Amino acid sequence: MTDLFEEVEEQLRSDRYKTLALKIGPWVAGLLVLALVAALGVWGWQSYTARADAKASEEYAKAMDAYGQGKKDEAFKLWGEVAQSPSKGYKSLALMQQGGVLLSDGKTDEAIKLFDAAAEAAPTLLIGDAARLKSAFALLDTASLKDMEARLTPLTDDGRPYRAQAREALAFAKLMAGDLTGARGDFSVIEQMIDAPDGARQRAGAAIELIDSGGAKALPAVVKAAAALPPPAPAPAAGALAPQQEAPGSK
Repeated sequence: MTDLFEEVEEQLRSDRYKTLALKIGPWVAGLLVLALVAALGVWGWQSYTARADAKASEEYAKAMDAYGQGKKDEAFKLWGEVAQSPSKGYKSLALMQQGGVLLSDGKTDEAIKLFDAAAEAAPTLLIGDAARLKSAFALLDTASLKDMEARLTPLTDDGRPYRAQAREALAFAKLMAGDLTGARGDFSVIEQMIDAPDGARQRAGAAIELIDSGGAKALPAVVKAAAALPPPAPAPAAGALAPQQEAPGSK
């Protein structure tokens, strides 16, 4: 009789397992399918971005070569094509290059729009902050101190890649606005920054001496007068133009 009860209990357990398997089986199968689809999607996206990066890299190099050969219009057009690429890094770099060309042509407003677009498209702070810094430098002698602070202050935070350069630009903006105390404070910070470039620390020291001597008071008027002068006539071409390869954030 005991054996009979055990057989019945075993049969009941078996029936419960079968019922449970029938209930959860479709869910397990669905999860496996979803996992497979996700894995294939990741692989497909990685392959797509790799191909996009390779193509954008080739086109970007062609644009740099064209610019180096003095073919500015052709280079600008090629960078425009790269700017349509799904490769965010090269898109951002191409927009910055176009902005640099427009800035050299005196089209500051258009250049700033491209720098801002480059910052928006950038996949990393290293690229994005370079574009933001270029935009700020382009505005340095025309924008209000409030606008400059809004652009530059976030770039001075710890961990930002160009925080020394951003603080230097902010110090000069304050100097331009007549805020000598604020400018001196920023220059003093730069002098103490371990990660600040040697050139930045040297310029900070020179600016502090200029402020302390009273010579900095005339600086805003001098810069505004210089900005009002007509641009110099372009020199005759003496060979190929050098491509723009200045350090990010430099003008």
